[in-house]
Amino acid sequence: MSHSRRDFLVRSTCAALGAAAFQGTVRQFGLANLLAADAASCSGGYKALVCILLGGGNDGNNMVIPYDTANYNLYSAARPGLAISQASLTPMTNPPSMGGRQFAFHPNMSALTNLFNTNKLAVVTNVGPLVDFMSQAEYMANSVPKPFSLFSHSDQVQCWETARPDIKVSSGWGGRTADVMAACNGTSTFPTLTSIAGATTFCIGLAQRPLSIGTGALNTVLVLNGFSGSATANARLASMNEVRDIDLIASKMIAGAAGITAQGVDVSSQLNIPDPVITTFFPNTDIANQLKQVAKLIMVNQGTPGLGMTRQVFFVNQGGYDTHQNQLADQGNNLLELSEAMDAFYAATRDDIQLENSITTFTLSDFARTLQPSGSGTSIGSDHGWGNHQFVMGGAVIGKDFYGNDNPLTGSKFPKLVLGAEDDTTSSGRGRWIPRTPVEEYGVGLVKWLGVT
Repeated sequence: MSHSRRDFLVRSTCAALGAAAFQGTVRQFGLANLLAADAASCSGGYKALVCILLGGGNDGNNMVIPYDTANYNLYSAARPGLAISQASLTPMTNPPSMGGRQFAFHPNMSALTNLFNTNKLAVVTNVGPLVDFMSQAEYMANSVPKPFSLFSHSDQVQCWETARPDIKVSSGWGGRTADVMAACNGTSTFPTLTSIAGATTFCIGLAQRPLSIGTGALNTVLVLNGFSGSATANARLASMNEVRDIDLIASKMIAGAAGITAQGVDVSSQLNIPDPVITTFFPNTDIANQLKQVAKLIMVNQGTPGLGMTRQVFFVNQGGYDTHQNQLADQGNNLLELSEAMDAFYAATRDDIQLENSITTFTLSDFARTLQPSGSGTSIGSDHGWGNHQFVMGGAVIGKDFYGNDNPLTGSKFPKLVLGAEDDTTSSGRGRWIPRTPVEEYGVGLVKWLGVT
């Protein structure tokens, strides 16, 4: 097994195409799109993917940090006022793929450090939107196509969520994957994909409608009001249902609107049950409450005979990572909440749901941030970057290691952490890492594990 590529999930076959194949024959990375147009494998029992978007552009440089003295000194020298003290870091078990190099997580991420050290969390390094592999010289000469609107929040989020950095498309790879995997859910009318964070491109497919709900008791998040159960109310409900049936065979536009209404009514009735009991402690933070809602929805599916879904996809969001100023405090608070929420969710999949090997959680973010700080004093922050580090968590994850493609110019999958180095965008650069693992390749490992063939 080569840990230098994408095989961060147990029994994942995503490493079938190696780096040479990507460079030599797949010049534009469309694998996630090709797979999502294929068929589904429903074997292996229940499986779910949970996507966490770290909105605003999380600074991976202050999340995964070199711990050995020589490389920590490079990091520290490049980040005056923004480097985190070596003494405060939480060191991790040495990743086997990194040749004995030592690394640590941000000091507020002790919970995720423990998950990493116990083989439940992996780091995928220097991931980002790519139309083609490129060197610094090719970037500077504009001789290789670049993703559209680099360093723009909305555009780069779209690149991450659609897996199409070359053009803008309207569907997301989560939605397209849910389209394919719906075949595994039989006659269930419950949506394959659910967002706890509102509408997002990641969730948009070509065939299915995603469900979007908030946090709180499930029987309060999608309520059909105005029907009390009285004889009069029941008569009005019957009339409404009759009209809805007529609308479903009307013009395409009317039928489409009626279909959304019908799905809402169906889901509302399916969620009109006592709230599942989660015994795992979740902190009272927004990201923790979203992940707790995901845990409850999975429990409902497992405990409701009428649902019986074997594949689900979920989307949650934690904002606040656009840290141009006050980064040390703001990112530190965010990473503490993220670490505690992900740890609680993993514990719930193990103890409450008892499906820890069947639920895989992963992160996305707009982009990384520049290694070089911006601003000064207490308000110091960083600007928009490119390649970034992401987490994959779950019982099926081959954790305690780093994954990603090695950069032949540096001989490592981890950025060099030197301004203007070979993996920076320019020779007089600011520490914007040219990604070496494209978003599509990252996504392929996840969707193939879920069952996209």
